[in-house]
Amino acid sequence: MDDYLRDAAFGGNPGADVAKAAMGTPRQRWLAAVVLGGQGRYAAATTLLTELRHTADPVLASLAASTLASQRRQVGGHAAARRLDGEALARLAGVEPVADDPDCVDAAGAFTDALTGLAADAIGVGGPARRLHVVAADTVERLGGTEGHRWRSAVRLDWVRAEIELAAGRPAEALVPAERAVAVATAAGAVRHRVKSRMVLAAALANLHDVVSKERAEALLECDLHHNEALGLTPLVWPCALLLGELRPDGAPGWLERAKGVLSCVLLRADPVARSLAAASVWVP
Repeated sequence: MDDYLRDAAFGGNPGADVAKAAMGTPRQRWLAAVVLGGQGRYAAATTLLTELRHTADPVLASLAASTLASQRRQVGGHAAARRLDGEALARLAGVEPVADDPDCVDAAGAFTDALTGLAADAIGVGGPARRLHVVAADTVERLGGTEGHRWRSAVRLDWVRAEIELAAGRPAEALVPAERAVAVATAAGAVRHRVKSRMVLAAALANLHDVVSKERAEALLECDLHHNEALGLTPLVWPCALLLGELRPDGAPGWLERAKGVLSCVLLRADPVARSLAAASVWVP
């Protein structure tokens, strides 16, 4: 079961059925929640994560809080996510940041997830995102760097770095971390991380406003839109559709309707808090 869940959460089978894991060990339930969140099954994921936030294992409790924070950000709830990422960091007080897991499901990974999450939250609420990202990156380097088995921390850091540059109107500076995230996720065989990395790269390319970059962005988004739909990764479908609408203004109304349609399906499977956050967010159509 552990190998099956690992492959679903961090490998080549992100669309897997993980219903049986809801009765498994705490770590299996956390892995299942990661998969469910990636599939846009927010209500089911939240049920598991809410329980795990109060587990006696501080590392698992921290991972649960930061995972729920990530899912709140996906529906535009950056302020709510910030509280959860703060909780994730607080749960690690006094914990030795050991790095001993191939997918960063360890104390060092939990520290990095919380710090990287706080930087991502700051992008949405206007906080010191760049400074928080530096702290997260420095912490990762101190804990052993992002080479080899620290791939997940490396990819998440590069997502946020690219998003910071995009928010600052510096798309050219977003290209390097976005390209690197694609390469690292691809090398790790992490399908869900790869397609999200490609979406971040497409966003950077789209903002360069030259013909070649625009065409490359469109190609990436069209490919990922089909892959994400086939894999059931609905939280990545609607942002792809919105980006395609920006790149193709003549068809923008159709892409917007497609994004809204997919999002409405996601929110039907979301918990009440997620639906409320999405309704109030300026980031969600």
